[in-house]
Amino acid sequence: MGHMQDEDRDELISRLRVIEGQPLGERADAYAALHDELAHRLDSGPAAGPTA
Repeated sequence: MGHMQDEDRDELISRLRVIEGQPLGERADAYAALHDELAHRLDSGPAAGPTA
């Protein structure tokens, strides 16, 4: 996994907290949408980050 900026990590944690507060059906849809968004970001190509 690549390096996430602090803002990105904080935004993800915030979104996960909101999702966890939702009723089960809405939570499932929200997790699916988040998964799709993250998968799209990964498929878009590598982000600039530290290399080994």
